[in-house]
Amino acid sequence: MAKEKSEVPEKFEKLVGEIEKMSVLDLAELVKILEDKFGVSAAPQMVAAAGATPAAGGEGQAEEKSSYTVVLTAVGDKKIDVIKVVRDTTQKGLKEAKDLVDAAGAAPQTIKEEAKKEEAEELKKKFAEAGATVELK
Repeated sequence: MAKEKSEVPEKFEKLVGEIEKMSVLDLAELVKILEDKFGVSAAPQMVAAAGATPAAGGEGQAEEKSSYTVVLTAVGDKKIDVIKVVRDTTQKGLKEAKDLVDAAGAAPQTIKEEAKKEEAEELKKKFAEAGATVELK
């Protein structure tokens, strides 16, 4: 695999020529000095995973999800309040809501699927007020 030679603008030819003559150790030292002086990093930038906060500038942003699955991951100290929120959210009876909350102690339980963003955020807030922990997936 042959490496293509990139075109160096005339104004940088002297600088690039000097850099090409440097040893690897000198070049590493130069990079460190430039990073410190200008407050930048020469490290490759990682591409943001889906759901991560996109970089400023808006380029390459992942499309925002329009629906979420609300998952109860931890009940907290106010179990009765959490059961009430589950009943209101799912329209289940008292026993079914209690069983779902009890099961959340062992493994995360899905509360609602395909909830719109606003609804999912509101549910997350209600569960947080009741002392529970919820994930939006």
